[in-house]
Amino acid sequence: MVEHRSGSPDAGVEAAEGSGPAAGASGIPGSAAQGSGIAGPEAAGGSGTAGSDPDAPRTAGSDPDARWLALLMHAAFFLLLGASLTRFLMRHPGEARTPWIIALSITLAVLYLLGPVLGSRPTPRRLTWLAVLVVVWMVLVVLAPSFAWCAVPLFYTGLRILPPRAALALVALLTVFVVAAQLRLADGFDPNLVLAPPAVAAVATAVFVHMQRQAVRQRELAARQRELIDDLLRTRRELAATERREGTLAERQRLSMEIHDTLAQGLSSQQMLLQAADRTWSADPDAARRHVRTATGIAERNLAEARRFVHDLAPADLAEGGGLEAALHALAARESAQAEGALTVHCHVEGTPHAPLPDRVQSALLRIAQGALANVREHSGATAAGLTLTHLDDRVVLDIGDNGRGFTAEPEGVRGAGTVRGHGLPATRARVRQLGGTLTIESAPGEGTVLSAEVPLTTTEDPT
Repeated sequence: MVEHRSGSPDAGVEAAEGSGPAAGASGIPGSAAQGSGIAGPEAAGGSGTAGSDPDAPRTAGSDPDARWLALLMHAAFFLLLGASLTRFLMRHPGEARTPWIIALSITLAVLYLLGPVLGSRPTPRRLTWLAVLVVVWMVLVVLAPSFAWCAVPLFYTGLRILPPRAALALVALLTVFVVAAQLRLADGFDPNLVLAPPAVAAVATAVFVHMQRQAVRQRELAARQRELIDDLLRTRRELAATERREGTLAERQRLSMEIHDTLAQGLSSQQMLLQAADRTWSADPDAARRHVRTATGIAERNLAEARRFVHDLAPADLAEGGGLEAALHALAARESAQAEGALTVHCHVEGTPHAPLPDRVQSALLRIAQGALANVREHSGATAAGLTLTHLDDRVVLDIGDNGRGFTAEPEGVRGAGTVRGHGLPATRARVRQLGGTLTIESAPGEGTVLSAEVPLTTTEDPT
């Protein structure tokens, strides 16, 4: 081959440029830029690091940076291939090997274009393609050393497609081949031709591996972030479901207390009055009729309460206007009338509120008073009871006292023999707790009972 004749002028020219391609693979600035920053001609599939998972490709379509790097590397490869072919045709026009150089250059270009079509995973077809690509390039370098400029893209192609050890072996093989080809053209031994290509190949490989490891870390970080977001969304859904369940339970408890303090108490009173009327119907018809009329009045009140439940669950006394004070006075008068002299209930209001009480507070305090007076009427045997509503600067206090038989008060959560049965006291505690207040019960056998509900005006929500 003409370029291998060391004594010819062309050989001298080729030798001078023969070191150029090696430097291009190793030290020329333009080629070094390609070697350090481009993730190979297959960066369109940017996934495959030597050592990364080949089954998790990082495609150019999914990564804008990888797409731009791929386009840049493709352009660089064809620019270098075209420059090498142009130089050869200008230096050696009309030689016998020229058709072979042209044919092999076209073949190399076509093979390179097939790379992205075959995908980025190391399938048998992909490995065969890489082997043919490298062989064609080697033949071109033997015929014309200037084609060694294309070594750098081949470095990255091998690093991206092959497993780590195979990729490093290919880089070493290509480097040795470039050095051997250049040494054949040199007039004497040149240390730069031996040291520069391996050094730059090592640097380029290190840069490539580092870049790809960074890409893997970024993908892992993105995956962890997606997992965290999924966990957060799942936690939010679970929290929302829990809140809905708690809201449902709270609403059930509230309805239970509302029904107990109104309909259940009214039905209990009606039962007692009708039983009394039945017992006295023959002996004292007038008294029996009074009991029936009283039971009818209670039934009317219960019907109004039931309709109020359907409408908005507000107490009927409050819905009639006049506020909590008027509702408590009406409750005291009604309880006294229903007892027919057996129980007298008085109502007293102390202080003046600085602002209207919240509807929740008014409704809860009225229900507490209704439940407490029902217990007084049914269980205490008292002849007198009193309601006292006290307005203070930062709280409101409702006291319900009676002169009944009393009982041994138990701490909250302890149920003793003297504790009132049913839902009354637990419901009262729950109402006060929901308003952020406190409930106090003072009682002793034979000394009556005082129930005190204190509600702050700054906090009307259950602190728990």
